[in-house]
Amino acid sequence: MSTQLRTDCEGFHRRDFLTVGSAGMLGLALPQILAAEAKAAGGADGESGRKVKAKGVILLWLAGGPATIDMWDNKPDAPEGIRGEFKSIPTNTDGMQLAETFPKMAQVGDKVSIVRSIYHTIPSHGPAAVFMTTGNKPTAALQYPALGSIAAKMLKTEVGVPPYATFGDLRNGSVGAAGYLGTGYNPFVIEGNGAGGKGSGFSVRGLTLKGTFTLEELEKRDALLRKFDGGFAGLDRSNDLVDGLDTFHQQALEILKSDKTRKALDLTTEKQPTRELYGNTPFGQGALAARRLIEAGVRFATVSFGGWDTHGQTFTAHKTRLAPTVDTVLAALIKDLDEKGLLDSTIVMCAGEFGRTPKINKNAGRDHWARSMAAVMAGGSFKRGYVHGSTDASGMAPNLDPCTPDDLASTIFHQLGIEPNTELQTPTGRPVQLFREGKVIEKLIV
Repeated sequence: MSTQLRTDCEGFHRRDFLTVGSAGMLGLALPQILAAEAKAAGGADGESGRKVKAKGVILLWLAGGPATIDMWDNKPDAPEGIRGEFKSIPTNTDGMQLAETFPKMAQVGDKVSIVRSIYHTIPSHGPAAVFMTTGNKPTAALQYPALGSIAAKMLKTEVGVPPYATFGDLRNGSVGAAGYLGTGYNPFVIEGNGAGGKGSGFSVRGLTLKGTFTLEELEKRDALLRKFDGGFAGLDRSNDLVDGLDTFHQQALEILKSDKTRKALDLTTEKQPTRELYGNTPFGQGALAARRLIEAGVRFATVSFGGWDTHGQTFTAHKTRLAPTVDTVLAALIKDLDEKGLLDSTIVMCAGEFGRTPKINKNAGRDHWARSMAAVMAGGSFKRGYVHGSTDASGMAPNLDPCTPDDLASTIFHQLGIEPNTELQTPTGRPVQLFREGKVIEKLIV
């Protein structure tokens, strides 16, 4: 009896085949799938010998292009038609001001760096998101891996937890995907809604033991599989494929057998005041779950919050939904990590694909603008209470310490112990520099 393997334009998806208990699962199908992933991935690298300043990353992704001119780089003294509706408020750090819609972030200004001089040249959502989330300008010749996929490839991860997790499937086109690293380094997708009522919660897509299938039965089936070599008869043993197969097979089993991930995603065990600190929203509870995953050993977690494509009524959207949610969640995450002693070892990044036009349009909105944008960084030995760079008086372009998405990515991985000029290989053996144009932003780090 043959097993039909479902594929799409990205090839096999690990998450589609880790549900155990259905007919044929963890039989001949799983080794074939994992073998394909291992072949695509080409093995795993370790960390550099340099002292590592950070162990994990949480990316709060503001999908749609946030108007950072109305957030982290407010221009209250600019001419009418540019300055917007929001006044600036001081933070608890001298010289750092934010828009008045971020009062909670103002209280943790001493724990963050605000990078106000990011720029690039891609005002289109998809390609810009690829640039920001991979650290490489998109090209038709090669699909670059997401930062989380690079972390999964190059950083050792504790047994029983996924190296790279996303809350919701972020792989719209190529965003968030493993690119040339192969599908073995795609994210584990976390599904559910931690802000819901009874029966709500988070789980890893495809990582379940369905029905009455038990861990004991899983162990027995795996032992039988290892004795029965028929499923491996067609594999090419002239390379590292079998070693890769064993690695991925073991990873699948360990995640299923371990309760580390399940416990991390069970927010009912979290103290109620902490849950309330993050706010009862999917974004807030997702960020809390991401903190718990990082605490359990996950290397990279991405939580997305959309709705930032504000071509019309941008100030209303900011006041009523966007800014209050980010203010609550980002401030809570930074405060929570710091109180738990995890901020020094965890990098937090809050950003979107580009900024928005300094000039307000006729619909009281702002349009796409990649020539200037800002991001919030915290933890991982990034400086605290620091503003990096600036834009001109109208927020049109950087006028001090300009930096690009690949510079930011290079700095993040430098703090993780991996240099931007590190070379990886495509499945065809082509050497590719990690961030081909990125440079470490030395002023951002301690």
